[in-house]
Amino acid sequence: MTRTRGSRTRAMAVALVATLFATACGGSAPSNDDEASGTIRLLTPIFEGADGKTVLEKQLGDFKEKYPDITVEVDYTSYGKLNEKLTTSIAGGRPYDVMLMGVGWIPPFAEKGALAELDESKQELTQRYNERVVEPGIYQDKVYGLPIMLDTRFGLYRKDIFAEAGIPAPPSNFAELREIGRKLTVRDGSGKLTRAGVDILSNDLRQTFLPLMWANGGELWTPDGKPAFNSPEAVGALQLMTDIIRTDKSEDFGFTQPGATGLPLAQGRAAMMVGHNNHLLAIEEQAPELIKEDKIGFFMINNERPAMFQGGTLATVSAKSQRPAAAKALVSFLTDEQASLAANEQRGNVPALNSLADSEYVESNKAAQFAMANLDAAYSEGGVPAWLEIRGDFKAAIESALLGQKTPQQALDELVVKAQAAIAKG
Repeated sequence: MTRTRGSRTRAMAVALVATLFATACGGSAPSNDDEASGTIRLLTPIFEGADGKTVLEKQLGDFKEKYPDITVEVDYTSYGKLNEKLTTSIAGGRPYDVMLMGVGWIPPFAEKGALAELDESKQELTQRYNERVVEPGIYQDKVYGLPIMLDTRFGLYRKDIFAEAGIPAPPSNFAELREIGRKLTVRDGSGKLTRAGVDILSNDLRQTFLPLMWANGGELWTPDGKPAFNSPEAVGALQLMTDIIRTDKSEDFGFTQPGATGLPLAQGRAAMMVGHNNHLLAIEEQAPELIKEDKIGFFMINNERPAMFQGGTLATVSAKSQRPAAAKALVSFLTDEQASLAANEQRGNVPALNSLADSEYVESNKAAQFAMANLDAAYSEGGVPAWLEIRGDFKAAIESALLGQKTPQQALDELVVKAQAAIAKG
């Protein structure tokens, strides 16, 4: 499969960032100001649209009351354009002071000297966050990012469809996942799929494969940082996905796609799925009666161990910031209870702070409750400086197996070769 324009753009952006920072030194931000004052620039991908802007402006108003000598200039963007924005600012010699980044982004930028160390230790952070939540902000034992919100992926299912079929509980292992999926799949007289027993296509394919891999006992990397996602455990996870499509016929390729307007689970066109915590909001919008009547349930992906995908957004400070005290003050503010809760409520995401588990928002959002209750089994992608270049190749590899063009072993072996080449480039 040829690379998309988007993947080429991402690769170019990563390459340019690497070039710009090839000779940069890491460590703390320049300390030419000892007080939290001055004008700083914030780049954020999580307050999109008018509603998001309103939420952030309210929080920055409160920040201004606390720090009257700091002015924050905001540049709003999306995750799709984040790399380009970062690269352009760096190339122009005017980097942002505070940058919000995704899980997996810290090693690439920290390795190239783009991020300042924060005045936190892992030990201190684990008093406020689950250790699994802290890990994505740490690189080589130094803290570079503080979490604001989490994006999680786990199992969702229709309690009513399960009850009608006499199935008392969601699957607890891969064998049950396949068995229940086959039982709940419905086709019309012509063989056309009208209900998928298990939907593995509505979610991003990489973010479906990874929790399955982790649940099967696999890892992204060996302890010394070499690719491990062609291990027997990883191949078994992709084999499961392939069997669901090609052997069990529990879903047809093309039945749904990530970002489709209608969610099959909400429409009754799927009985269960590997999905995102935000899918609960989509269901509430498309079929509010399902929420009102408590017909949506959640389950951990499980086989050798329970696993949940944990993405999210972290706040970082530029190593080139001329106002590091002000920048760090803003990071501290954005990651504290008030501002982070407002950000999570606006997006329907999962709060990172342990203390927010008892908030009214979490108590009203069962997906957030489920995610926060299972953070001990959360796993994150990333881990190596080349990750931003590697991750875009997962989709094509997974698709090649689902379409029967390659075996799962072949698809993942070839993906590992690409990853090894990206890592070797440094």
